[in-house]
Amino acid sequence: MARANMTELIITGLFQDPEVQKVCFVLFLPVYLATVLGNGLIVVTVNISKTLRSPMYIFLSSLSLVEIGYSSTVVPKFISDLLAKVKTISLKGCLAQIFFFHFLGVAEIFLLVVMAYDRYVAICKPLHYMSIMSHQVCHMLVGVSWLGGFLHSLIQVLITTQLPFCGPNVIDHYFCDLQPLFKLACTDTFVESVTVMANSGLIALCSFLVLVSSYVIILVNLRKYSAEGRRKALSTCASHITVVILFFGPAIFLYMRPSSTFTEDKLVAVFYTVITPMLNPIIYTLRNTEVKNAMRKLWVKKT
Repeated sequence: MARANMTELIITGLFQDPEVQKVCFVLFLPVYLATVLGNGLIVVTVNISKTLRSPMYIFLSSLSLVEIGYSSTVVPKFISDLLAKVKTISLKGCLAQIFFFHFLGVAEIFLLVVMAYDRYVAICKPLHYMSIMSHQVCHMLVGVSWLGGFLHSLIQVLITTQLPFCGPNVIDHYFCDLQPLFKLACTDTFVESVTVMANSGLIALCSFLVLVSSYVIILVNLRKYSAEGRRKALSTCASHITVVILFFGPAIFLYMRPSSTFTEDKLVAVFYTVITPMLNPIIYTLRNTEVKNAMRKLWVKKT
């Protein structure tokens, strides 16, 4: 464990003004509830509906499950802290938050790569799609995504727990992350900072390049399709590309550069911890007739 003279940390939060914090509470609580309900509805619909059995929906259900966990790692504590005068978290709780935040964040990155591969096979190798993307392969790819996130996060936390923390005990952020916590170590953390930044940043950058390459190949191959086939494939790919940009843009901004002031980092972090997980179910369901029909049938059956 981290060699520490302190057991409790104070979190500065997003804003210092109590009135602004109350406004943020009123704004962000409905957003979090919408995130859990929206993604939860997708998980339930995909698992109950008999029409959503293709690999794409297995991955979509897994992505929604990750989104619920990813958002729940940070947002409930963040929202409750908006009403607290003093925002505190234990050092162990802080390390746990970092672990699950990176675990689920990287699992999501790998799932997005898997979803791009699924679309690549569906569009570029349609005759072999069902043999390549069997249910066994799909579940294996989901498992590998979760395992990759777990191993990545384990490395990050093991590096962090070797540091001695002796104060000050104030984290300049609204949740626990690696760079703000490193500021509290009573030793030089240059090597550790570069290591964890490379670990996170290279995963994000390499995955992003793989995703961009995949979608370029897909778009080139769409020229062979009829106008109707192109329209359907583009509609599906547009949802994926939108989610990829929303997720990877902030991640690359934060983890592929040296940290300066944390003010802009905090605002960017709000986007990918609070807003993006809510947008994903909206993006995927608005453009997908099959999901909307399955949700409608589920609603009719219940009522």
